[in-house]
Amino acid sequence: MDIVIIVEGKNDRSRLRRLVDDRVLILCTYGTLNTTKTEALLKQAGDRTVYLFMDNDPSGKRIRGVLRDTFPDAEHIYTRRGYAGVEGTPEEYMIQQLEKAGLEEYIVYPDPTPLA
Repeated sequence: MDIVIIVEGKNDRSRLRRLVDDRVLILCTYGTLNTTKTEALLKQAGDRTVYLFMDNDPSGKRIRGVLRDTFPDAEHIYTRRGYAGVEGTPEEYMIQQLEKAGLEEYIVYPDPTPLA
């Protein structure tokens, strides 16, 4: 199963990249969406299963709404309100959300922190 996760920005992508393996294509909206950008995202996603992982703020909700129309079958991954977007979401919480979306086989779990 090939999947793509669409996030807003490059910091979101680099944060998420640490937690998923290379089989996952991570695309960015770079915070702006227009017809050209959404068509490019559609083309890049191809026939992969699409997941949308946007910030829980007005801009992220607006982008999610546009992408919901572009990718009506997309799965949605949410970050908690109060976190500084996807890039500011703690890894532990991000992993929980990826697991909730059924993406366990793609998760790169961090090494457990040794107890001091």
